[in-house]
Amino acid sequence: MKQLDPKAVWLFFFGFILRSIIPIIIFSIWGSVFLSDFNQNLAGNNEFSFAFLNWLWVIIPIFLASCFVWAKLTFHFYRYELLDSGFRKESGVIYKKYVTIPYDRIQNVDINRGILARILGLSDLNIQTAGASAIVSRYGVMGGGAEGRLPAVSMAVGEQLRDELIQRTRQSKNQGL
Repeated sequence: MKQLDPKAVWLFFFGFILRSIIPIIIFSIWGSVFLSDFNQNLAGNNEFSFAFLNWLWVIIPIFLASCFVWAKLTFHFYRYELLDSGFRKESGVIYKKYVTIPYDRIQNVDINRGILARILGLSDLNIQTAGASAIVSRYGVMGGGAEGRLPAVSMAVGEQLRDELIQRTRQSKNQGL
């Protein structure tokens, strides 16, 4: 099985950080208010304390290191291959996800390049299938998404995979019954 481009680690790393910024800001504000109230009650004064900032020198490096380790693990366990029967991918660090998409179910193959991916020279390959592109959970339909998504492949590999998938899809649909 093939792996993603090695620069995918950086794309995953920055993605984890960007998805975590809002909760970190909320937690920091809550922590500053909580610690300020706690310190005011202990000291008996009404001054705002910035004692929580001392912990940021410890928390931020640990957070960045854990994001990088998780990005490396995500990269390591994300694999794909083109079989005779269809496209296959494996992903997941703790919970594994195995997806096999038969070529005759493929409707469209798109290449997306976000700004960070363009900076790193990477592409996202989205393989869309008939009827399985919506994400369904116990809360209902959560929105559309490609069933077979390959994040962070190089531009050349992305275009080559797209062309190969389109060719194999045409061959499987032209074979008939």
